[in-house]
Amino acid sequence: MPVSGSEFRRYGGNTACVEVSCGGRTLLFDAGTGIKPAGIQLLKEGVREVHLFFTHFHYDHVQGFPFFAPLYDCAIGVQIWSGLTEVMTTEEMLRELMQPPWFPVGIGICSASLDARDLKAGDVLNPWPEVTIRTARLNHPGGCIGYRVEFGGRAVALVFDTEHVEGKPDANVLSLIEKADLVLYDAAYTDEEMAKYRGFGHSSWQEGVRLCKAAGARRLGLFHHDPFRTDAALAKIEAKAKAEFPGAFAARDGQSIEIASAEAKQATA
Repeated sequence: MPVSGSEFRRYGGNTACVEVSCGGRTLLFDAGTGIKPAGIQLLKEGVREVHLFFTHFHYDHVQGFPFFAPLYDCAIGVQIWSGLTEVMTTEEMLRELMQPPWFPVGIGICSASLDARDLKAGDVLNPWPEVTIRTARLNHPGGCIGYRVEFGGRAVALVFDTEHVEGKPDANVLSLIEKADLVLYDAAYTDEEMAKYRGFGHSSWQEGVRLCKAAGARRLGLFHHDPFRTDAALAKIEAKAKAEFPGAFAARDGQSIEIASAEAKQATA
């Protein structure tokens, strides 16, 4: 759930939404409450095409969707993807999400050009010729899809909701994060807390560090913070993670990270 107050100002309190910009192409992952400010900014930038990918349909990952401003702009095309088709298709999910009594109006009120698409875990997608997105199944109640975005010789992995098995590195996660320039990893808990929360479908910052070391990833963004985790507690975890993996950091609301393309980096070297 989103949180607010003086104890959550540093790292923020929105639920999951991440934008990945590939040379002016806009990809969004999940539609938690963070998608509301994202949508306002995209309108200011004049974006006319957006691809939105859902990892799964739990409340914290969809609750911001009806408040995504580009949905109500007839000049914008929004392609919406999800991969839990054995549960519900993407189109079914959107219609269920926006209908009374849960929401006052149906999705038909959206004036943008909407295109609902289904995918299967393991699919390789090319929303544009220069952008490749690899997918894999994650260990989460009801299912979840992890993504790896490749563009310009760089890779970003988004592993939002997954639970690890102690001593057994997840092969699907390793395939997504192998030599990635940035990994956003589910670090809701600590190793010490996992016994209490086993079965909740989330992982620990320590497992994120272990996986990134094993996969040769460059940077690790600790993501999907426990909503009861205050700024002070997160700062302590961030310091411990940095001590074990210098590329680690605790992700924050509004944080922007630039990853130069392989060609650009080579040109400046």
